Amino acid sequence: MESNSFRIKGSPMTGLIMATFGFFIGFAAVSLYGPVAKNLKEILGLSGFLLGLLVAAPNLTGSLLRIPFAAWVDKAGGKIPLTTLLVLSVIGMGGLSTLLYFYYPNLEPWMYWLILFFGFLSGCGIATFSVGIAQTAYWFPENKQGFALGIYAGVGNLAPGLFGLVLPFALKEIGLTTSYILWFGFLLVGTVIYILFAKDAPYFQLIKSGIPRDEAIIRAKEKGQELIPTGSLIESLKNSARHIETWALVALYFTSFGGFLALTGWFIVFWVESYDMEVRHAGLLMAFGFSLLASVIRIFGGWMSDKIGGELVSIVAFGMILIGALIVISGGNTNFSVSLAGEILMGAGMGIANGAVFKLVPKYVPHATGGAAGWVGGLGAFGGFVVPPILGIFVQNFGISGYSKGFIVYVLLSVMAIIISGLLWKAYGKEINKPIEEL
Repeated sequence: MESNSFRIKGSPMTGLIMATFGFFIGFAAVSLYGPVAKNLKEILGLSGFLLGLLVAAPNLTGSLLRIPFAAWVDKAGGKIPLTTLLVLSVIGMGGLSTLLYFYYPNLEPWMYWLILFFGFLSGCGIATFSVGIAQTAYWFPENKQGFALGIYAGVGNLAPGLFGLVLPFALKEIGLTTSYILWFGFLLVGTVIYILFAKDAPYFQLIKSGIPRDEAIIRAKEKGQELIPTGSLIESLKNSARHIETWALVALYFTSFGGFLALTGWFIVFWVESYDMEVRHAGLLMAFGFSLLASVIRIFGGWMSDKIGGELVSIVAFGMILIGALIVISGGNTNFSVSLAGEILMGAGMGIANGAVFKLVPKYVPHATGGAAGWVGGLGAFGGFVVPPILGIFVQNFGISGYSKGFIVYVLLSVMAIIISGLLWKAYGKEINKPIEEL
């Protein structure tokens, strides 16, 4: 094939739509066990720690796999890594659906570990986040990345809230087993659609067609692609790891996005156990008061970061999380209105902070965006796995009041994040972002 005859397929909008779609269908696994946590706790006789571990299970693979898979984007483009993660998630959902079909509700205690394993596999779909972040960033010029990434993450982040909202109602109407079988079918069909229609950014298409790298760079830039990968998977991880800014963003994301992952599953448990609420009503509160709110407002966080800088937006957002956590603690397990207000404020703060943090990734590490997205998205999202078992320990030690007291964890994390954001703003914000008066 002559190099000049090759035509690039797709467009930035197509790239954004398909990356968002792939992330949406995979990310739903965040709410995999939250709505059924009480059922499984009673059937399997789980302690608070084991319950928290089960709710958090998908977030382990969903966080750690982001690191190598996001860096893989710098080498292969986004389609192959994202497809691989979706296929692994399909296998996990298929295994879970099969187990429930044959054994639910007569589950044996030893099956907890099998359910946990299928949760780990299903969580591979959560790791699509960092892959899609890098895939989207390569399609768009820098001055449009904040808004594009805000749309990508905002729409994709709707999945846990929507599934956490729908699943409790489905459980009541058609039963647990049928609900999960339908979820498996949705994931399978969605994976096929992504494979058929997703396209890599111009540079990767050109390289795969056999065009020399120098020519591919020129032609990709002519198509509007500003970010060009500079090395292999390992090199991308190494290059991004050398930047202290990468690790600062990891800490911020551990609080904001790790917090989002953890509380999307945990808030349903919180409402059911603290206020003896039906799981359907708890799902509504989690979805509208936290998950969907955080997802939609993330777009605003990315847009504001384009305007005044991600560092400044982060300071405000983490302050909101801090205040929200204090409000939840003060509400205890007796003041519903106060607890709900705290949940809403935390959801808004986490959503805005998520948009702000990832606006900074391609700015601080432009030559290894995939690797940086892997570290930040992977280790940052690890908070979604670490925190729920800790919250479960508070329940074990303090009983019902432990559900509110556990939010002291987010008070401490928020204070840390505000300090780091302030240091970044002082050191880099005024250099990288336009001063407010120039906007």
